[in-house]
Amino acid sequence: MPRAAASVGFGGRDAPARWPSTGSLPRPDVLERPVDTLPGVGPAVRRKLARLGVETVGDVLAHRPRRYESAADERTISELFGEEEAILDVTVRRASSRRRGRLHILTAHVADATGEIRATWFNQPWLEARLTPGTRLRLRGKQNRFGFQVATYDVGDGVETADFAPVYPATADLAQKTLRSVTESALPYARAGGEPLPAAIRVEERLPLRADALVGIHRPRGEGDAERARRRLALDELLTLQLALRRRTVEREALVAEALPLPGELAARYREALPFTLTEAQEHAIAEIDADLGRTTPMQRLLQGDVGSGKTAVALHTLLRAVEAGRQGALMAPTETLAEQHFLTVEQLCTELGVRVALLTSSLTARERRTVHQLVASGDVGIAVGTHALIQREVEFADLAVAVVDEQHRFGVEQRAALGEGRAPHVLHMTATPIPRTLALTVYGDLAVSEISAPPANRKPVVTAWVTEERSAEAYARLCRHLDDGRQAYVVCPLVEGSETTLARAAEGEADRLRAQELKDYRVGCVHGRLKTAERRAVMGAFKQGELDVLVATTVIEVGVDVPNATIMIVQEADRFGLAQLHQLRGRVGRGAEQSYCLLVSRQRDELSESALERLEAMVATTDGFELAERDLEIRGEGQLVGARQSGLTDLRFTRLRADRDLLERAKELAASLEGEPLLEAAADRLLGEAEHVGES
Repeated sequence: MPRAAASVGFGGRDAPARWPSTGSLPRPDVLERPVDTLPGVGPAVRRKLARLGVETVGDVLAHRPRRYESAADERTISELFGEEEAILDVTVRRASSRRRGRLHILTAHVADATGEIRATWFNQPWLEARLTPGTRLRLRGKQNRFGFQVATYDVGDGVETADFAPVYPATADLAQKTLRSVTESALPYARAGGEPLPAAIRVEERLPLRADALVGIHRPRGEGDAERARRRLALDELLTLQLALRRRTVEREALVAEALPLPGELAARYREALPFTLTEAQEHAIAEIDADLGRTTPMQRLLQGDVGSGKTAVALHTLLRAVEAGRQGALMAPTETLAEQHFLTVEQLCTELGVRVALLTSSLTARERRTVHQLVASGDVGIAVGTHALIQREVEFADLAVAVVDEQHRFGVEQRAALGEGRAPHVLHMTATPIPRTLALTVYGDLAVSEISAPPANRKPVVTAWVTEERSAEAYARLCRHLDDGRQAYVVCPLVEGSETTLARAAEGEADRLRAQELKDYRVGCVHGRLKTAERRAVMGAFKQGELDVLVATTVIEVGVDVPNATIMIVQEADRFGLAQLHQLRGRVGRGAEQSYCLLVSRQRDELSESALERLEAMVATTDGFELAERDLEIRGEGQLVGARQSGLTDLRFTRLRADRDLLERAKELAASLEGEPLLEAAADRLLGEAEHVGES
């Protein structure tokens, strides 16, 4: 008789072909989903979030609050006093809206038992349909000359206006309420990234789980909770950075470069040809570079300096060191405009020295490009200047010894790697966007850093003033006085949404308007990124030769343009620009011995975001780029300081470098023991594949 089968319980006898995943298994793909997969995020909100660099679910979770709103006192309308923040519990009487340019202004007359006041919202047109007579509102904000400026609000019985609530970096047309709502929708995915730290280290360091920290930073019970969460997340990203830097250091130590001999006769003749004496800061930087060039380890140095501090003179010395040794130098810039400016500056001096220079950009004809390729490959060209076209596969250098990469954070890792592929040149990275030294030493931990902080002695600080739109006529009157005195001027067009073509049309339209109105008696030119190379050179050349009085421009003039006779600049809608970008633009004036001025025109103070106000106030307060960089850290956070448009540094979203020196030291200590941890190594892979800063040659 067959034996009865043993009971196996509810689990069954045989293992399934595939076990279901547990809820705690990392699902990084979820964090890569587009932000519009979250409820409530349509095309308009998606575009606004993209301007903040928030494009995925993971970006939402990494968008750190810049501060927290404490609970405000609830007052009646009659109790409002000065500009104290308060909460009103009111009822809508009537609402209306109007447009002023691109600005949508919504006004509601609201009342409580003690009186009536006008409440104002900017760029929230969808709200008007909800503000029907009799609707109850809770409003948080401040009294101003127009009535009550609303910061946050609840329609009906919500209590968000009174909570301890996060305040996120935002644009003027993106309300905190929207950002908080989007973040709430993303919080259920906080566990999708997994837990990168081993349990032993979490216990030793008394750290919360990463997912709990993500929830804690967006929904804290108080400042203490928020800070504990931030420090946990900051340690994760500093560990990732340290692991990435350790890899880079190992790779670089395996490379060998040919040491260059000491500076000789060509370097001496170059100094004599310069129309000025090098400053002490320039000499110090040159000495550091010369020491690097004398070693067999490839130089990896970051040369940073404020606008107009004379970095190009140092860079050309570096390139000529290669030529003097019978080898070649390459100078790479991120835009054709900047590459052309460098070429014109370098060629003028090199012609005197008998050194051949070539320009290689994508706008050359096929025949011109072949000619330059042949000259570079044969070694007839001592210095090649260009854009990313310099690193195309078909460009072969006869003997590349030195590469200078200007505005280096605007190049991806792969682009810089290609410049030195198959060879190990000495590389000088150069930036005019000052980086606070604490940040430079941390983020560029695998690069040596040289600073040129002082401008030439004959330069006067640019006087900066901020005026609102209703006083723009006064700004143009001042500009015209400079023109009447024989000086020249820039007018920078506002940033507009859309493509480079849209921006070009806006610039041309503004130039036409100025020719017909404020500047009808003057010669006005226009330059933007859509002009053909020959046209752009012709306009820039005419301005430099004094054949144009005013140059209307987009941000293509941000770097590299040097016209000493230009002594005044008007930046329209200056509140739409980043702080580092405003400082770069201001650097186009004040390049001669004359006193120069920068006039920032913006919307009314009441219409500006908190960060826009802080940026404009900082611009007026100082012309020191390093001080402004520190201020930028405070206003925008470390994660948006460096990079194309000064955004997207690394994943440094939660780190506060000046406050987290202890975390940085701890990350350095822990990094060696955490090599091989899968989630941290994956994060380092992403950083090395995407970040634009780690010193890849």
